[in-house]
Amino acid sequence: MTHTPILAARDVRKRYGAVVALDGVSLDVERGEVVCLIGPSGSGKSTLLRCLNALETVDSGTVAFEGRDIRAKADDARLVRRRMGMVFQNFELFPHLSVLRNLTIGPTTVLRLDMAEAEQRARALLLRVGLIDKAMVHPSALSGGQQQRVAIARALAMEPALMLFDEPTSALDPETIGEVLAVMKGLADDGMTMVVVTHEMDFARRVADRVVVFDHGRIIEVGPPAQIFEAPHAARTRDFLSHLGWHGESIDIGIKEKT
Repeated sequence: MTHTPILAARDVRKRYGAVVALDGVSLDVERGEVVCLIGPSGSGKSTLLRCLNALETVDSGTVAFEGRDIRAKADDARLVRRRMGMVFQNFELFPHLSVLRNLTIGPTTVLRLDMAEAEQRARALLLRVGLIDKAMVHPSALSGGQQQRVAIARALAMEPALMLFDEPTSALDPETIGEVLAVMKGLADDGMTMVVVTHEMDFARRVADRVVVFDHGRIIEVGPPAQIFEAPHAARTRDFLSHLGWHGESIDIGIKEKT
């Protein structure tokens, strides 16, 4: 039987006018794997994420999710988005809806769940992310970290097979970063397949199965965290980590090393 990764990108290329955002990127993601994408700002990480779930069309190359070519037709792209959750930098919550309604709107309108079942699922997820007491408030009453945890719960409410995270802590205050990363670590521990664009190097080192390093629209290095952070092969990777001042600092969110 032929092995099929849950997500497979092949020679993906994307331009915005004269700017080459992705220059022949190929990447497989296995079921249950956590893959962290790191690299300088503007190196193509977020663009790849948006191409993976068909928010952006690729100029050439292929992206297959669960064996399905997401470019085949519009219906396939919609199906992909049902099965692939995405968490953005700036939460993207509906400001006029309560936290609970933010979580139920997708399951009731897209998955056609009845409201009682959708609310039961939503409350269980809010309990999981530590926000069950915020079910009836609006997003404006929440801190940035709380809003991002709601955004994660909202994506999980669709019961995705894979989660994409686009720099989920970049808009947060330092004191709220840990609470979001802890939720993500819990998802990883539970076996959720995840692709994470992040500048949180400690999270990538401790939680990822593989780390993918981007530069100028290309993947320049892929490897397990120990290799990438302790003995990177590419000089550009060493330069990037040095520029960040990476010295192996830990964030106190109860994260333990993968074994």
